[in-house]
Amino acid sequence: MAASVTEKQCYTIAVDADGFDSRAHAELSYLEERLGDLDPDQVEVSTSAGVLRLDLRDGTKVVINSHRAAGQIWMAAVATAWHFDPLDDGRWVARRTDEELRATIARVLRERIGLEVAL
Repeated sequence: MAASVTEKQCYTIAVDADGFDSRAHAELSYLEERLGDLDPDQVEVSTSAGVLRLDLRDGTKVVINSHRAAGQIWMAAVATAWHFDPLDDGRWVARRTDEELRATIARVLRERIGLEVAL
């Protein structure tokens, strides 16, 4: 079950483009490093031009990238798209669903290939 974000917690940070790029790059680098430690037979991790791609053993493709104009990190997987906003506590949360980026990735991996990952 995804952790719920209360209205009080849902404050996005107003940052300039460079500040956003720095935060988004740090998050994507963290994800690449953590996911890169997984068994490549389970999850193949690749990056190109700032786009993080996960190819799961069941054929599922997960694409994660920063979107400067929107000030968000976007993720697409299993015919679903999420737009994650940066919060002042360092998390990235999709306002529409209250899902956190890291928890959403972990859930997709668990549901699609039965892999438990702590991000």
